[in-house]
Amino acid sequence: MGSVVEIDRYNLRPLSVSLLGERPRLPVSQNALLISRRFSKVDHEIVLNCYKPAFHVLRGSCILAKRNAVTAAAARVEADRFDDGHKVEIDKGHNLPAIEDNAYKLQNKASQLRKRIGFGFAIGFGCGGVVLAGGWVFTVALAATVFVGSREYFELVRSHGITAGMTPPPRYVSRVCSVICALMPIFTLYLGQIDIPVTFSAFVVAIALLLQRGNPRFAQLSSAIFGLFYCGYLPCFWVKLRCVLAAPALNTALGAAWPVLLGGQAHWTVGLVATLISISSIIAADTYAFMGGKAFGRTPLTSISPKKTWEGTLWGLGGCVATTVILSKIFSWPTSSLSAIAFGVLNFLGSVFGDLTESMIKRDAGVKDSGSLIPGHGGILDRVDSYIFTGALAYSFVKIILPLYGI
Repeated sequence: MGSVVEIDRYNLRPLSVSLLGERPRLPVSQNALLISRRFSKVDHEIVLNCYKPAFHVLRGSCILAKRNAVTAAAARVEADRFDDGHKVEIDKGHNLPAIEDNAYKLQNKASQLRKRIGFGFAIGFGCGGVVLAGGWVFTVALAATVFVGSREYFELVRSHGITAGMTPPPRYVSRVCSVICALMPIFTLYLGQIDIPVTFSAFVVAIALLLQRGNPRFAQLSSAIFGLFYCGYLPCFWVKLRCVLAAPALNTALGAAWPVLLGGQAHWTVGLVATLISISSIIAADTYAFMGGKAFGRTPLTSISPKKTWEGTLWGLGGCVATTVILSKIFSWPTSSLSAIAFGVLNFLGSVFGDLTESMIKRDAGVKDSGSLIPGHGGILDRVDSYIFTGALAYSFVKIILPLYGI
């Protein structure tokens, strides 16, 4: 009995097996790969078992598969199983290995996207709870993030691409720096300032490098001090923004409805609202930049990150500012629309600068991701790079710029 096995050429899943004795007039998909064969009923059942999908009968004699992914090797297995000298019909002249390779890449890309979305939502909900909690919960969570991020930074510094042009710090110095970076947010909350911890940390690292065996290199000192600044000092401004700016409490509708057991109206301080707006605007900037770049991206932004475009950047700026203005109306802060726009622009500039800085480090290191801790996202630095510089800019705006204008 003549049959035609129809397979989606990009996802390589079975779409239909026709038992009519001739090729179906209309394929299930425009991207279909048709393989004609004559095989027995037993072999036909083997084809179905080979893919292990769930089948159901549709339109009489046409059996359609549900849209579940199968391995790219499935098409090769089928071709080998029924290769009896008959010609395999493949539309548009494509060969099977090329289709398999393309399908594998697309399946892997789709899988990574699903992981990215899933873990992105999980991280978002977790970070939202930590920000709302504030205090030691926020600080300890930030310290843990800083510790992992600093470990990734010093691994990048030791990578082949960077070590080819400089001498990295010894491993024990890298470990000391990672611990110091993790302690900086804690000391910031405890002391209310960061000047003393940073000065003491730089002194300790300099002494550790000078006491090492052999001749210390300036490259070792510069990469270690920059690591303290990049991974330790800058994130501390998020502690100052969220926890140190504990007053005044804002008169918002959300604060009025907030449970008394969770702090009531007094819980909604300028620091909390500014932190929520900053983080939300950065998320919006990344999202809109991605969508705008995918849809309209034509003009490269910089050679540091070739995938970024001016079109995507402008979309990100618009999304960031719009989100900031909308949230400022919800939280009644800042009260001036012009101040909200300026705050959104500042958040966007900080996120772009942080993103490009990490891209520069990874480019020199010759790696795509800073790590593999978060499936679909890479490492911690890949996830938080947009926030590293933004905290300092947001804190400066709230603490210094707004008071100058009486806001």
